Amino acid sequence: MFKNTVLFFFVIVFTSLSYTLQAQILTGADQPEKYLPLLKDKKVGILTNQTGVVNYEDTLIHLVDFLINNKIDVKKIYAPEHGFRGTADAGELIKDGKDTKTGLPIISLYGKNKKPNNQQLAGIDIMLFDLQDVGARFYTYISSLHYLMEACAENNIPIILLDRPNPIGSTIDGPILESSQKSFVGMHPIPVLHGLTIGEYAQMINGEKWLANGITCELIVIACENYSKDKHYSLPVKPSPNLPNDQSIKLYASLCFFEGTNVSVGRGTESQFQIYGSPFIKNANFSFTPKPNHGAKDPMHNGKKCFGEDLTLYEKAPGLELKWLISAYKNTTDKEQFFNNFFNKLAGNSSLQNQIKSGKTEEEIKKSWTSDLSKFKEKRAKYLIYKE
Repeated sequence: MFKNTVLFFFVIVFTSLSYTLQAQILTGADQPEKYLPLLKDKKVGILTNQTGVVNYEDTLIHLVDFLINNKIDVKKIYAPEHGFRGTADAGELIKDGKDTKTGLPIISLYGKNKKPNNQQLAGIDIMLFDLQDVGARFYTYISSLHYLMEACAENNIPIILLDRPNPIGSTIDGPILESSQKSFVGMHPIPVLHGLTIGEYAQMINGEKWLANGITCELIVIACENYSKDKHYSLPVKPSPNLPNDQSIKLYASLCFFEGTNVSVGRGTESQFQIYGSPFIKNANFSFTPKPNHGAKDPMHNGKKCFGEDLTLYEKAPGLELKWLISAYKNTTDKEQFFNNFFNKLAGNSSLQNQIKSGKTEEEIKKSWTSDLSKFKEKRAKYLIYKE
């Protein structure tokens, strides 16, 4: 009885301590004393979405509302993939509009208009950027960052970036993007998991001269306080409709490769990016049937029974896993149709697909990345803000 009581006591203390450590992390947005003076008497544009929240007196307030409450002259909202409120499907066309709460114009930076033009930036003195990234190359918020930095550099508009923790921490893994595969789901020569916060990433964009013609953007990063990359950070708001929890974010980079195949990643279920399967996989004990829901109006294999794996309780630390992709290819009855044209864009090369088709093991494939990853880590070190 005494042992159980002591154990219970330590569990409570550890839980309370963990919560305290979590609460001590302040995002850039949580430190208004550092950015409000820079916005005073300026005409402000802001690229943000539902993740742009301020923890003000233990209450989450959207950054746009917080700025208006503090008499900041916000002129325009710019929205990335999934829209300002974060409700649109992946890849869904988002139209310009007006925010029903504030009446502010919303300019979509997705689809054909990924980079704001001169007219869309007219009348803006300074730009705020606040998006929660998830640390993966093909998560398009870092591509939106690139285009915003480029447009602001061309129009002499400084950017204040409110940094947020990387929920994957300092994990670095995956093949480096080859220039031939450059697209909106991969714009820079980085691995799939880059181990940077979005503020560090912005510094790398500038430092490596990745903007058009080697220009650089006037950039101020409001860094997180009390944050190091070995601290767990649970997102207060889901970053997009199909990343509903910590588990989905942890598995996202590994399972996103399936978006370039005929295998579902659970869109159209309540376990998005925590399960995978298709009607063509054999020797599987787990099954699910995708149906339209929030964030997936017409999911892959809509209404069809899919066979695969349930990873909702998978406990290994965040990292890039290829075993599920290899297993799915090995056990599909439809190998000719398994990969689609999008796969190489996600992989960042054409070799990963060939390696899987030829029967290479995960260890053999990962070994082929070693040299490039070592070079990237050396380059990345110049832009780090937080200890690891």
